[in-house]
Amino acid sequence: MKKVAIAGLGTIGLVVAKRLDAGIEGLKLVAVSSGNREKAEAKLAELSSPVPMVSNETLATLADIIVDCAPTKAFDTVAESALKAGRTLVTVSGAAILKNPGIVDVARAHGGRIVLATGALLGLDAVRAAAEGNIHSIRMRTAKPPKSLVTAEYVVKNGIDLSGLTEPLKLFSGTAREGAMAFPANVNVAAALGLAGVGADRTELEIWADPALERNTHTITVDADSASFELRIQNIPTDENPGTGRITALSVIAAIKAQVAPLHVGT
Repeated sequence: MKKVAIAGLGTIGLVVAKRLDAGIEGLKLVAVSSGNREKAEAKLAELSSPVPMVSNETLATLADIIVDCAPTKAFDTVAESALKAGRTLVTVSGAAILKNPGIVDVARAHGGRIVLATGALLGLDAVRAAAEGNIHSIRMRTAKPPKSLVTAEYVVKNGIDLSGLTEPLKLFSGTAREGAMAFPANVNVAAALGLAGVGADRTELEIWADPALERNTHTITVDADSASFELRIQNIPTDENPGTGRITALSVIAAIKAQVAPLHVGT
């Protein structure tokens, strides 16, 4: 039985906690942490078997698997304490990994492991396989409804008004690394694509606000010496946070189940 702790009980973390509380073979929720204790305690009361709320640093002393669902600014604390204790860190924050590349060395030095859950982006098995050969180019186009981007750091910082859009507006064009830094909470998928393929600096990215869309849409085009392919996914936004797709929490659940599954499908 693997013990699991969750950092953050927001849009993603609460879904994961409830699924663990309902029962997943080989896994047991033992603790959570949150930046908002009062709100988190109210959410914990919804569980059939409430668990203690502790600090980010304490999670690693109680669990084998630490699930990082906290805001990006908490990544360092959660990740370092988990990895220095030799734990497995499951996270959706590809942007935080790009911003803190040394975290991989921390994992290596202490026998820890980082699992980047990427269910919000399809086809990474093919991208990883192609990267074992020669990839000529990778392009990604992310298009989201304006409501999914109105609170994005880049949009707010630059005073971009998305309320009256009548046609698609290109917000960003550059590398996946630049996009992940500008939109840390909105395009973790671009960071994941960069990490899986030819690197974030060689992965091209465009971000659009499109009033005609109701779903967060990602289109990836890959040209390699082994294959050429195009991948497209339309993620249904969550009601609580339109910038996060419903499939993201399910991706985390699939990732932690894989840690104890007798059969693991996919690279």
